[in-house]
Amino acid sequence: MFKNGNVTVMVRDVNKAVQFYVETLGLKLEYQVDGHWAQVQAPGLTLGLHPIGENGSQLEKSDNLSIGFEPENFDTSLETLRARGVVFAPIMEDKATRIAPFYDLDGNSLYLVQVKPESGAPNM
Repeated sequence: MFKNGNVTVMVRDVNKAVQFYVETLGLKLEYQVDGHWAQVQAPGLTLGLHPIGENGSQLEKSDNLSIGFEPENFDTSLETLRARGVVFAPIMEDKATRIAPFYDLDGNSLYLVQVKPESGAPNM
């Protein structure tokens, strides 16, 4: 039924958001339309970056949604992103995962996740 999907992330400044998601996090810029929309991609995930205030949209925070990234190497990615200025909350760990929460420039909730192989849990 569906051909594709994406997550739309509301941002204050599309250009600054593109810089964060592409240069800091290493996602690929698919396209950008004059500060009104940009689309960035990670393997298995497409994010649309949309400016607040356009079409009545607002920047509202919800604790019900967080966007996760599973890096090839959790610890190396953590250190690389820290060196690029990303500030992480304390790492959370349970039997199945290690999670490193952080936020983008607009306070949108993001996280790195490592699925522990011994847990038997599937990767993302």
